[in-house]
Amino acid sequence: MRDMNRPNLLAMRPDDLVAHLKAREVVTSDGEVRRILAHVISLGRDGFPDARPVARRVTDAVEATTCRDRPRIVERAADPADGFLKYLFQAEDGALFEAVRIPLQRPGTFTVCLSSQVGCAMGCVFCATGRLGLVRNLDAAEIVGAFLAIRDEAPGRVTGAVFMGQGDPLANAAAVTQACRVLSDPCGGRISARAISVSTVGPAARIRAYTAQAHPYRLIVSMGSFLPSRRARLLPVVGRESLRDMAAALREHAEATRDRVTVAWVLIDGVNCDDAEIDALVALLGDVPLRVNLIEVNDVRPDGFKAPALERLNAIR
Repeated sequence: MRDMNRPNLLAMRPDDLVAHLKAREVVTSDGEVRRILAHVISLGRDGFPDARPVARRVTDAVEATTCRDRPRIVERAADPADGFLKYLFQAEDGALFEAVRIPLQRPGTFTVCLSSQVGCAMGCVFCATGRLGLVRNLDAAEIVGAFLAIRDEAPGRVTGAVFMGQGDPLANAAAVTQACRVLSDPCGGRISARAISVSTVGPAARIRAYTAQAHPYRLIVSMGSFLPSRRARLLPVVGRESLRDMAAALREHAEATRDRVTVAWVLIDGVNCDDAEIDALVALLGDVPLRVNLIEVNDVRPDGFKAPALERLNAIR
């Protein structure tokens, strides 16, 4: 287990590293810390022999007082049908979590689906992670480390990240937003802030807090259903919250960001795919600028949820 007195460089932006060194009475320049972080995060290199021009006393201090550990890749599983590549990572304490490399329409470009927690406390009935329960939060370095591990072996350019893996990002908001800052930093992951999406089921109070912090990252809200009784059944932790309050929070976010909010709708045959859902969506959110992301449920259990037939899916579209 690493020494907790040695913070991980992968969770730092330039101002974080400056503050870290200043607290240890190491004088450095903005340019030096930027070169160090670009060397480790942007370029994915280990050690500092060629992190120049940086004073040796600075690199020695960074070497002695920080670490740059990444989670270990345990397994890779490729899907030949769609080109997705799922990664299983192991943290230093043995905790396991996943991330996925997703090919984009433009050849040679990818986005990465990242986890924010080991397990999840939200208990959404259509989600395999929800059935695991919550083990712990991931820290920012573990999140960034998973991204870098995938980026560094991708056969092309990773241009974005979406927090739709294990866990609810807004339940671990501090670590997730710090990871987003590192991923979008010119000395970090070098991806556009607008190419980072944070997905949540709520509750509305967390969405309002996220809106108040004025983050530049896109927001995705998974609704489950637009009818109160169904939503309460599908999302047992947040589903009993007032749908009107959730709609108000989304409206406030759209107004504050002057952008559309993406609503994710996991489609489950015989559960939430009828015309009543469409009518409820229009009644609830018809005045909110939206993108609606239709997601076919993926349940590997023999007696699990099924996706709607293609005809019904097209009718909903």
